[in-house]
Amino acid sequence: MHFLDYRFFYCYTTIMIIAEIGTSHEGSLEKAKRLVDHAKDAGVDAVKFQWVYADEILHQKSGNVRLNGKDVALYERFKSLECPVSFYEKIASYAHSKNLQFICSPFGLRSLRELISIKPDAIKIASPELSHIPLLKTLADYRSVQKALGENPVPLIISSGVSKLADIEKAFDILGKENVSLLHCITSYPAPETEYNVKLVETLANIFGVPVGISDHSLDPVLVPAIATAFGSVITEKHITISKDSDGLDDPIALNCEQFACLVYAIHECNAAILKYGKLRGKNYILKELRKKYGRKKIASVIGTGVKELAPSEEKNYGRTNRSLHFTKDLCAGSIISEEDISVLRTEKVLNSGLPSEHYYLLLGTRLTRDVKSGEGVQWEDVLQKNEEL
Repeated sequence: MHFLDYRFFYCYTTIMIIAEIGTSHEGSLEKAKRLVDHAKDAGVDAVKFQWVYADEILHQKSGNVRLNGKDVALYERFKSLECPVSFYEKIASYAHSKNLQFICSPFGLRSLRELISIKPDAIKIASPELSHIPLLKTLADYRSVQKALGENPVPLIISSGVSKLADIEKAFDILGKENVSLLHCITSYPAPETEYNVKLVETLANIFGVPVGISDHSLDPVLVPAIATAFGSVITEKHITISKDSDGLDDPIALNCEQFACLVYAIHECNAAILKYGKLRGKNYILKELRKKYGRKKIASVIGTGVKELAPSEEKNYGRTNRSLHFTKDLCAGSIISEEDISVLRTEKVLNSGLPSEHYYLLLGTRLTRDVKSGEGVQWEDVLQKNEEL
């Protein structure tokens, strides 16, 4: 039975623990293997990577990020993290040799096609790509072909940071729910524990009827994942690093091997309590023990209301971290928009957001009403309908 089988999650015999390596390997296969070794030593079940092509993620004018006291151009940083297909093939094989599942996130159609070609154990849709409608539709088409051929569709994990309930609903409308799980997440680095609203794990499971887990960007190794387990989380995902002082984009908020081992131990202890006492009594036992360490007020704030809302720390990023349509070159008024002229990108730091990505195919073949600059977000007033004249 595959670990992402729906029934497998709800029998509470195990919790899937994923070490998010992401791009912490910095393009080095040897460092990637060391990170896999650290994850194995910590006791995880799976490792997750990110298949990066800078052009699929953001525009060259997207702005800078502060890393180790320096301003670094985001586009150039992602460009430096691009790896060939052979890199992922080798690291997937290495993970399997350690008896770990290999999971990976694509960020566009090229990385998705290449990821599919190496047959990952699961595909993860990161939070910003929840709004990448062409990506979701292409993935849904692939899974439909698999089913038509009598194959089980590739397992999916979708993350829900910086999203609203309607965004999650739209993704499920496209992808379906067969062999799909959902992660509650806050897209903030680091994410404040007191904003995590962990009760949402329970809420989202009730709303969508799929396995729900937690993707945790907070700094505490145990607090959010343990409470999430008490509320029925069946997946825990957290970043891992060799050193928090490394230059990886996510290293400052990641756990080192020792911290990750503490996380794994805590999750197993929580799961054992649920198995011993049952869901309700097990939850009460876990929360009681956590209150002894963190205090009643802190635990209550982390649990939250269970109502799906943007966390305060991610509100300003809604529409910027998410995907929208941007021009990829300077164009003159009267130009006909082609696939080479617009792309589904994260807006990020300095650009203006464009139209939702679901309008990508509708905009192809339309005519520009004005001159536009590369990087600008596409707006309705920029284009005429295909049968209109300037």
